[in-house]
Amino acid sequence: MRKNILFVCSKNQWRSPTAEAVYQVDHRIAVRSRGTARTAVQRLRRSDFDWADAILVMEGKHRNRILADFPAEARDMRIYVLDVPDDYKFMDPELVDLLQSTCESIIEDLSGNDGEQDC
Repeated sequence: MRKNILFVCSKNQWRSPTAEAVYQVDHRIAVRSRGTARTAVQRLRRSDFDWADAILVMEGKHRNRILADFPAEARDMRIYVLDVPDDYKFMDPELVDLLQSTCESIIEDLSGNDGEQDC
């Protein structure tokens, strides 16, 4: 069964949209991206918590913002901190490589895949 993964950064401009673009073709998961800032392109909403099986945030500050702004919704949500710094532009090859190496084991665990990659 496909899992719903929500990628989150601050402005939903570079990192989380890159993760969404990279993983939108992965048949193990469905993906969306959001931002925590008021100025985010797509801002995190309460309805995103109903949709998501897990949230992958780029930095610890994003996890903290989610817990502060959505305490009830985030209470039982699996939130993973990827430690991806805000040093990249959209689809930067280094960012793509970092996301793939950081996210793969999490996605494997969430999807229950036996190691076969489908991306």
